[in-house]
Amino acid sequence: MRAWQYETIDNGIENSLKLSTSAPVPTPKPNQHLVRIIATALNPVDYKPAEVPLMRRVAIPNQATPGIDFVGRIAKPASGSPLKVDQLVCGMAGASALAGAALAEYDVADIKAVIAVPEGVDPVDAGSIGVTGLTAYQSIMPHIKSGSRLFLNGGSGGTGIWGIQIAKAAGCNVTVSCSTANVELCRSLGADQVLDYKKSPILEQLKQEKPFDHVVDNVGGDYDLYWRCHEYTTPSAKFIGIAASPNLSFFAFAAKVRLMPGFLGGGKRKYAGLFAEPKTDQLEWIAKLVAEKKARAIIDERFAFEKAPEAFRKLKTGRARGKILVDVSGELGNL
Repeated sequence: MRAWQYETIDNGIENSLKLSTSAPVPTPKPNQHLVRIIATALNPVDYKPAEVPLMRRVAIPNQATPGIDFVGRIAKPASGSPLKVDQLVCGMAGASALAGAALAEYDVADIKAVIAVPEGVDPVDAGSIGVTGLTAYQSIMPHIKSGSRLFLNGGSGGTGIWGIQIAKAAGCNVTVSCSTANVELCRSLGADQVLDYKKSPILEQLKQEKPFDHVVDNVGGDYDLYWRCHEYTTPSAKFIGIAASPNLSFFAFAAKVRLMPGFLGGGKRKYAGLFAEPKTDQLEWIAKLVAEKKARAIIDERFAFEKAPEAFRKLKTGRARGKILVDVSGELGNL
């Protein structure tokens, strides 16, 4: 099969990927489906850990293929699965959480990470749920109730877009941050308030709002948003950080969060990180929203399979509105 692979990353994943035309088709375990990939939607987790030398050595296969989110067809179902050969499915692919291998013509996917695409759901929407949809769900739903006031830092990226729609479906009042260019997009998805970070510092704008019950940081890097979140949240609020980059500044931040109590200058609200877990019931819940026209994916750009390095180059700009999709099979226009 054809597969994009890398062995070392010397100057970014976009400059290290090589297209193999003779990669072996993976052999699924009994609890895995073999899937023929139609398309994969890229995520920051597809490249950020791989570009950290230590992570690359200890957590990623020697010859790795990126890509986790996918839409495809069952080539061989897992043992005991009700899914059938050629059935249209979506979810999270791969045996490795950091190199899912969906940027290839075939991949394996755990039985717990795959659902049938509901009737009426566009394959593009289905293939974009995976990591970002589950991250949005798991960072929001366990921590809110109908009527909760939620702040999402970053509303126009992949996770933010699903987060707005999931939170609104759950009955939340949703405030998001974004750039001027994406204000109308966030409003169109249902955001109640949109804070333009180009007009004035987000922290100062947040302090003018009624206190929030829950915060999800989809951007990362501005650690003051956490250290000062007691200034714009209720006492029981939680702060979920999901955009961590594996660098020294984040590790220093995480150590301070863990070791320094609030009365000594540490955080005054509970902080938690999140790495999305595959859950079929949650994938099905999100897909149902899409089927009912209560949510939709936003695709910034589609790339042909042969242009996968360019897709990563676009992803790494950090300016994508929604998801970046790679059409692996060339079938998307015919579905």
